[in-house]
Amino acid sequence: MVLCANFLASATLLADEAGESAGPGVDTAALVRVVIGLLVVLVLIVALGWVMRRVGRYSSPASGQLRVIGGVSVGTRERVVLLQVGEQQLLVGVAPGRVQTLHVLDEPLDGASGHRGREGGTAEQGHPFAQRLRQMMQPDEKRQQ
Repeated sequence: MVLCANFLASATLLADEAGESAGPGVDTAALVRVVIGLLVVLVLIVALGWVMRRVGRYSSPASGQLRVIGGVSVGTRERVVLLQVGEQQLLVGVAPGRVQTLHVLDEPLDGASGHRGREGGTAEQGHPFAQRLRQMMQPDEKRQQ
């Protein structure tokens, strides 16, 4: 961007020197300012679009009856997500173009209500759902220890 501006500025100086001897014509300095201004506006539009896309994913916590309690990636584009819907918890598989209910829990998982982090749980403890899923995915000899 800076290199382009320097190139355009040097071209403007050369054109101004040539324009003085040629008489009236197009004001190249004004033309270069307009082009640089347009480039700056385009860069700002792209940057703001990128920022809005990144920030839009992290919206405020839902105050309704639907909450995402936890999730674990099980593939490159597949996830298993635990949802809290009112008093019921659902285990859902999410893949590109598809969401499927894997299991409806009869009783909510202990400590997976989603309020533990706000009440003073530490970040080192991790999320209870993630801990329990990791424990279930470990080989049998590690689980017994």
